[in-house]
Amino acid sequence: MLARRLATGVVALGVVSLIYSGTPPAAWGIDEADRLWLVGERAFADRLYTIARRSLERFVKNYANEARVGEATLLLGKSQFALGEFQPALEHFRKAQRLSPPPGPPEEARFWEAETLFRLKRYGEARSVYDALLAANAAAPLAPDAMYGLAWSELELKRPEAAAAAFGQLLQAWPNSPLAPSATFYRARALVELKKPGEAVPLLAPFAGRYPKHALAPDVQYFLGWSRLATGKTAEGLQDLREFVAAHPRHELTVAARRAIADALLKQGPKSELAQEYQFLIAQSPPTPEGLYDAGLIAQHLGRTKDAESAWQRLKAGFPNHPLVARASLELAQAAFKRNQFKEASTLAKPASESDDEAVQVEALLIMGESDLKQRRFQAALKAFQAAAATEGIDAALRYRALAGSGLAHEELGQPQEAARLYAEVAAESPDAELKKWAQERLKAARAKAKPPAKPKAEKPKS
Repeated sequence: MLARRLATGVVALGVVSLIYSGTPPAAWGIDEADRLWLVGERAFADRLYTIARRSLERFVKNYANEARVGEATLLLGKSQFALGEFQPALEHFRKAQRLSPPPGPPEEARFWEAETLFRLKRYGEARSVYDALLAANAAAPLAPDAMYGLAWSELELKRPEAAAAAFGQLLQAWPNSPLAPSATFYRARALVELKKPGEAVPLLAPFAGRYPKHALAPDVQYFLGWSRLATGKTAEGLQDLREFVAAHPRHELTVAARRAIADALLKQGPKSELAQEYQFLIAQSPPTPEGLYDAGLIAQHLGRTKDAESAWQRLKAGFPNHPLVARASLELAQAAFKRNQFKEASTLAKPASESDDEAVQVEALLIMGESDLKQRRFQAALKAFQAAAATEGIDAALRYRALAGSGLAHEELGQPQEAARLYAEVAAESPDAELKKWAQERLKAARAKAKPPAKPKAEKPKS
């Protein structure tokens, strides 16, 4: 070991000597071209990329006809790439490809051109170069890396189906590649994005056994649990996610795992497990906004209204700027409405109506409108209902609920014709059968109000 360190030190001292002396030591007996090449090559190997770039730039400029100029051009591009100087690196990789013969192993210069285009976020161009490399020489040493780059280009181009296919090709053609574990995970993740969790599970399930120490193993466990839940394998999915949370409490996906567990339990979990999950979430230290929100949902599901409201109030007080505060405000407003506390419901719904989440915003506006109707504040109710109905992309059921509310407000404001128009639309097109029937009845009443009173019969004048 000592001899190896000494040897490394001698080489390093030699490179430093070559870099900083104006001329090479006499004992070395090498010319300037050899010195520049040796410094550039050794500095690159030692990751001294700035020194490597400086020496190789001089070599390429001053010795354009030297036999090693192709290798120097390629190595210069790689030095610039390592330094984040992507545009000049791209030019040198393209220049290297025009040389005859091209330097390096087959297709290396073209591969680095594609990698550089990817780093420049020119994903469409990168994809084309990766594709051309694979079409020209699928047996090239860097072909697996090119297929991996192609798949990632598809991901960046928002084409998950094409990405999943490319990752699949890599796994089929090069199953023993060092890139196979990552390709397995990202193919599965793309399938999850494509709403095909059933196809993701067979990829993810054996991962831990094959690659137990891989950096992506925690992510794999999370997506396996999530995918199993999505395919109806609730017990297995919950076990995966609980094991993930226990093993990786500070992982970036832990909050999402906790939420998936809570959602699954809310859908079909026994009350004992729900109560246990509530206790865990409410006792978390430090508390998290997601944990407090989910604790409130679970408590509400268990019929523990005060506990639910307490959890959401803690969320509002402790994390006033978190996006879930709007959802918590909406939940509190709905609870107040059910208690016939309409003024409080309207007040609680107001901040939720300003949420960036359109679904929360619309629900809050409807609560505000319905609360204002109950308080006989018809103009305010109409304004809230109209704002809800005007929201783009609103769910059909919510839209017709807003139109029905607008009709009631118009009717109470003495505008039966406008009310009748809205009731007619709800009666004809609402997907909610009960609301449809209600609108038909209100339509008859509104039309009756809108009908002008019958004129009294003219009496024959008495002679």
